[in-house]
Amino acid sequence: MIHTVWQTIAVAFSMFSRIPMPRVAWNGRTLRYSLCAFPLVGAAVGAVCAGWGLFCAAFLPENGLLAAAGLALLPVAVTGGIHLDGLADTADALASHAPREKKLAILKDPHMGAFGALALCCVLLWNFALCTALPLESRPLLQYALGFVLSRALSGLAVAGFPCAKGSGLAHTFAAAADKTRVRCVLAVVAALCSAALVAVHPLCGALQAAGAWGMFLFYHHLSKREFGGITGDLAGWFLQLCESVEGTCLVLSWQLLGI
Repeated sequence: MIHTVWQTIAVAFSMFSRIPMPRVAWNGRTLRYSLCAFPLVGAAVGAVCAGWGLFCAAFLPENGLLAAAGLALLPVAVTGGIHLDGLADTADALASHAPREKKLAILKDPHMGAFGALALCCVLLWNFALCTALPLESRPLLQYALGFVLSRALSGLAVAGFPCAKGSGLAHTFAAAADKTRVRCVLAVVAALCSAALVAVHPLCGALQAAGAWGMFLFYHHLSKREFGGITGDLAGWFLQLCESVEGTCLVLSWQLLGI
């Protein structure tokens, strides 16, 4: 039992992070609940970012830009940028205004277009700007870290609950192998608990951050069905990146206006 749980976690970390993991076979047993471990990847990202923020607050208090750069780029380093790839591909597909079949073909194209590059630059620049305004204190840093857990719980919930746009690809592989009923239950509980934790840290700021994440989740469902007929692995990456940007925006603005 413990060995199976460890293998399930290893699959999630080996796919969605650059953290070294032992080689584990991808099969029905290891993939069945691997989506449940996706929030643990977010917890690892959040812990690294919170640790960096506290380190900078203690030892580099006059280097705010360096602290912000770390907070914005460490998630990319830990995950290997896998979700940024989905953001770029989806931006190219949406900007094409082409029929659904053409959009799906653009998602499969390994080349990045102008709109994908523009989306990457805008998101990274926006996240960096947000991090320059994030207070390097325990409560806002904890909320920043929890945001990575919530976004991945919602992303996994979408893979297990939303229709897939095609019968192949990463999202379909995880969705087809998952015990969807149990995975949805686990991830819904994780998302709810994470939202409650955000509110517990700061009622107003946490509520706004959680509302931003759930609002983006609903928008993801609407847009994916309308434009693509369902979700894909690229759309999952697009959602994750934008969800975290929305969370960060709500967090920073609320702390600037309400956190004192």
